[in-house]
Amino acid sequence: MLHDDDTGVPLGHTGTMLQSLEVSPVVRQAQDAAARAAVLAGVRVGDESELERLREVEALLVTVWGTSQHGAPIPTDLLRSISHAGCNVTAAYTAGGVLCGAAVAIVSPGTAGMYSLIAGVLPGLGDAGVGFALKQYQRAWALARGIETMTWTFDPLVSRNARFNLTKLGAQAEEYLDDFYGPMADEINANDESDRLVAIWPLTSREAIDCSTGLPVAIALPAFTPDQVRGTGPDGHPSVALAAGSTWCRVPTDIVALRVGRPGEARAWRAATRALFTTAFASGLAAHGVTRSGWYRLATKGQQ
Repeated sequence: MLHDDDTGVPLGHTGTMLQSLEVSPVVRQAQDAAARAAVLAGVRVGDESELERLREVEALLVTVWGTSQHGAPIPTDLLRSISHAGCNVTAAYTAGGVLCGAAVAIVSPGTAGMYSLIAGVLPGLGDAGVGFALKQYQRAWALARGIETMTWTFDPLVSRNARFNLTKLGAQAEEYLDDFYGPMADEINANDESDRLVAIWPLTSREAIDCSTGLPVAIALPAFTPDQVRGTGPDGHPSVALAAGSTWCRVPTDIVALRVGRPGEARAWRAATRALFTTAFASGLAAHGVTRSGWYRLATKGQQ
């Protein structure tokens, strides 16, 4: 990632991150973290607004999610409008200039927050740090504009994404939305109901700052005894347990494969997870992290 020599503000491919003569410590920290994340991922990250490049972004999103009856996840004309409105279209390029990731977000009324519409990287790059670099750039972009919260939705059954959101970024979730988008026919969702968790990412929180430096939320499933098990998953194994002062909820390690190979089991996971999260959130719990094996930690809101 390039920097302005005077301010240390990261520069994008076609534009610059908002600059000022005096950069606050939290903004500078976010910018430095974004720069490190890009270097570690071996990419150049920045704002995108050029029409031809936005066509490439549309194509990348189609590669990741496929198309539905509505077409591309976000078509070029809408990307162009989002960028023109002063909202966020972030792109990541390899050292050879190949687009390898993109993220899109809009700004809430009054710039009170930022709403992430979509983020994705090319298949095969899931462990390369490109997605992390995109989100850290978005964090710095938001903070440079006085925006301190980012929100988005994600499928609670996709454990890999859940772990990225809650453990690697430091977001949390305390709201469950039933069938938020209605039935989705793209390749990933495969006509499943589109239940979503709402991720809330306080960009200046201690968790977000630690995560930005490569220190993810510390989370490990504690050992639990049979009497602490409160539920069994559709696969016949424990899926809910009370241990170490928290409620632990397991989801499948690969729901996408289940939807294709065992759709009945996938639907059973949806129903079970919906019931558990709805009840947990109504009782004042929030999701604070996810283990590598797909266990959510649910604890009292604000509890770490």
